[in-house]
Amino acid sequence: MHRNAGRGALLGAVSRPPRGPGPHRSPTLLPTPRKDPPARPRSAYAPRPMHPRRAILLLNVAHAVDHMALLIFAAAVARIASDFGFARWEDLMPFGVGAFVMFGLGSLPAGRLGDLWGRRAMMVVFFFGIGVSLLLAALAQGPWQLAAALTLVGSFAAIYHPVGIPMLLQGAARPGAVIGVNGLAGNLGIAVSAVLTGALVQWAGWRAAFAVPGLACLALGVLFVRVVPRETEPPVRRKGGATVALSRADVARALVVMTVASATGGILFNLTTNGNPQLLSERLAGVMDDPATLGLLLAGVYAVASLAQVVVGRLIDRFALRPLYLGVALLQVPVLSAASQAQGWWLYAALLGTMILVFGAIPFTDAMIARYVDDRMRSRVAGLRLAVSLGISSLAVWLLGPLVKRMGFDSVLLLLAGVALCTAFTVLWLPRERPAAAAVQPAH
Repeated sequence: MHRNAGRGALLGAVSRPPRGPGPHRSPTLLPTPRKDPPARPRSAYAPRPMHPRRAILLLNVAHAVDHMALLIFAAAVARIASDFGFARWEDLMPFGVGAFVMFGLGSLPAGRLGDLWGRRAMMVVFFFGIGVSLLLAALAQGPWQLAAALTLVGSFAAIYHPVGIPMLLQGAARPGAVIGVNGLAGNLGIAVSAVLTGALVQWAGWRAAFAVPGLACLALGVLFVRVVPRETEPPVRRKGGATVALSRADVARALVVMTVASATGGILFNLTTNGNPQLLSERLAGVMDDPATLGLLLAGVYAVASLAQVVVGRLIDRFALRPLYLGVALLQVPVLSAASQAQGWWLYAALLGTMILVFGAIPFTDAMIARYVDDRMRSRVAGLRLAVSLGISSLAVWLLGPLVKRMGFDSVLLLLAGVALCTAFTVLWLPRERPAAAAVQPAH
């Protein structure tokens, strides 16, 4: 009897299941060997597992490409105007307006297709479309052919903001930081555009300034196809949510505010980034006349100013949007006013301050979409907002040449100070934030 009891205790000790939660298993002395299911053959067309860092890197590089492609014309316009027989660069500038009109209007169908068809597929179209369009611009034989090619560039560039940024924000725990780094990448693209275009125009001609980035875009498109797998379902079928609980009336008010503020901010952005090359050339005349060196100086402004987006992005994750945005908008007024009167290196310092504040304001509109809009419809909301705001602000590019020709840069910069005041007034109408119960949904 004692021997049987000892044997039972031994068996119980060997077969006793581990303590803690979990399903009950029948006691057994020896573990049952587990048979792995037979491996299924992998299809040659099956998407490769996504490397998150590579995908994020490519999406940020795409933002740089987006802004770089749009600003090649502005950086090379003086040389192109001379080649096409124009007496002044201001007379050729209106031929580039189609790119910025389509950059705004194209956001609406791009956002809709991003939600309903797929964001990854639209980003593939983005890379290859911009690449081919830039090559067509390099082959243009006159102003109207160039205008048509630039319009195509703007049409494909319209894809990025309503598609690429929501793709990055899917499941982001700290959307402000993500937006800040992404904004840094976009503005580094502006810096690269200034220095690369200046160098290529001087050493290889303006056609190379379009052709080299065009070939790079095609190569990036091939890499994106290989690195980023196909989506299992379009965003419209996913679960998502906003990070702030608002009533429908407050959401509608937030959408109006972000659209108007984006339009005024877009006017500031377009007039400065498109006008800065000629502004520096005019105000640094006699001090610095070499196009490549001027491009390098402008690239330095954009590189330093880009860091403002990283700082603002981190602040957005910690503080309410309204006071932050209001402070940045109000600071733009005195700095733009000072830039209107400055000459030489003082102008360069004022321009640096201006671009720090212009770039620092960019993350706010994307942050509003991340906080107030469900992920399943972010691309469509962003597309609608961009179509209206960029459609309006694109007129700034068309007006830049005539305004500078008639008024001069000093009056144009004072006009922009007034636009900054309009932005500040609009931001006052942002609704107060009430944190939602649920956090951002994880990425799928």
